[in-house]
Amino acid sequence: MKEYYVTRRYHQSGKSSKVAFKLEGNRWYESEVAWGGSISPDGQTMYSRNRYRERTDNGWSEPKSLGPLFEDFRIMRLTASANGTFVFDEVGSNGDGILRYSRLLDGKREVPKPFGKQINTGKWTAHPFIAPDESYIIWDSEREGGYGDSDMYISFRQQDGSWGEAINFGDNINTEGEDGGGYVTPDGKYLFYCRRCTPPNFEIMWVDAEFIEALRPK
Repeated sequence: MKEYYVTRRYHQSGKSSKVAFKLEGNRWYESEVAWGGSISPDGQTMYSRNRYRERTDNGWSEPKSLGPLFEDFRIMRLTASANGTFVFDEVGSNGDGILRYSRLLDGKREVPKPFGKQINTGKWTAHPFIAPDESYIIWDSEREGGYGDSDMYISFRQQDGSWGEAINFGDNINTEGEDGGGYVTPDGKYLFYCRRCTPPNFEIMWVDAEFIEALRPK
């Protein structure tokens, strides 16, 4: 809870940069960094596309490959559960995409598999986040019945291990524009996400994550 990484894109030039915000004392400091991505629940590994870095005494290690199982996927975001399950998006050549998962079984990484229609339905299915305990997955997609260009959805793990139907976050979170990139903080208290406010600009939003439990089917 003392580091936050974002990608800052400059639309006029088409360039982008990675930015880190770090808490030192009672103040947040901003700096440009060479690498950024999602961080594992234990805070020791950072994932970006099909590579990862490990935390060291001096910062982060050099990038390492996730291995041949992931080399052929066009990954934007990969997140990991506490048990090491990977959930990631795959961007298609026509702009559509699907979500896949890969578990650690007896210490061996399984071949990535696509989720079912509960999750992989609609257009532009991307930017997944899996809860550390694997009790839910958050992602964004363009679907029928949504509020705008892309909405955020959640699916809860069922008692039999399957994934429940997608639940829209509702109009308190989703707007007529693009909303996505949802990510819950390691302490489970806050949801951070991106909202396209004034095209082509995005703003980083946050909200109390308490509402997630209210969405869980009883």
